[in-house]
Amino acid sequence: MKRLFVLAAVAAVGSYGCGSKTPAAPSNQPTVFTVQLRAQNEVPATSGPEANAAGTAVITLNTTKDSSGAITAATADFNVTMTGFPAGSTAIMSHIHPGAAGTSGGILVSTGMAPSNGVAMPNGTGTFSFTNVDVGADKANQILAAPQNFYFNVHTTANPGGAIRGQLR
Repeated sequence: MKRLFVLAAVAAVGSYGCGSKTPAAPSNQPTVFTVQLRAQNEVPATSGPEANAAGTAVITLNTTKDSSGAITAATADFNVTMTGFPAGSTAIMSHIHPGAAGTSGGILVSTGMAPSNGVAMPNGTGTFSFTNVDVGADKANQILAAPQNFYFNVHTTANPGGAIRGQLR
């Protein structure tokens, strides 16, 4: 009886391995980047009253893929906290840029923050969130291929070129 059971188990395992398998559907799981923002990471490093500013950006890249796994669309959610700013500072813009550490690049993805909807920091701290920001398939592919070659930064009225910055990881 034991032999019959063992033979049946081996046959079941063997036939499972020989049968046709349906490939798994492409994953649409988001990719989450947690970015440590520091004034010292800006190019050139932020000086003056905002030199000790810092923050954290949690950027969630949501992709849609076709049956072959190719990205067909992408959006991003941005959740940012800022600390160490002088009282009364205002964040006026925030973006993802191409550029390795120590280099600067143009805007690749804007969160949608502008001076007209900036974030006031009356006590030197602040938060903001933007969700469902269109990224597009091409830009998402670039970011996912080499996230370390992109950075996120926040611009303020005192430092319109950028106050705090961090590389995507």
